[in-house]
Amino acid sequence: MEKVYYSIAEVAKMFDVNQSLLRFWEDEFDQLKPKRNAKGTRFYTADNIDTIKQIHYLLRVQKLTIAGAKERLKSNHDSVVKQQKIREKLVRIRKELIDIRYELNQNEAVNEEILIP
Repeated sequence: MEKVYYSIAEVAKMFDVNQSLLRFWEDEFDQLKPKRNAKGTRFYTADNIDTIKQIHYLLRVQKLTIAGAKERLKSNHDSVVKQQKIREKLVRIRKELIDIRYELNQNEAVNEEILIP
């Protein structure tokens, strides 16, 4: 079961970024507004995390500037979401293929040891 809210530390760890970068993105992108309690502690929802995925994709993968990423999110949000999700799937598939190759290589090594006296 997924959590309803995530702390800034948990979200920073998910994306391998500093907490200060998430606070900066919050200031720069109108789409990113995590909930806060009375003390000001941020609580990120699944929607917030999806927005961060899109921002991360545009800035880190597509190498856009902040201004470019803002424009893409405003004008082509649906396209950004599709591209980001396709990339996520491809990365997952690549990892699975690498794992399969590793398993096959392990099995070959075991088979060779059995055949060699």
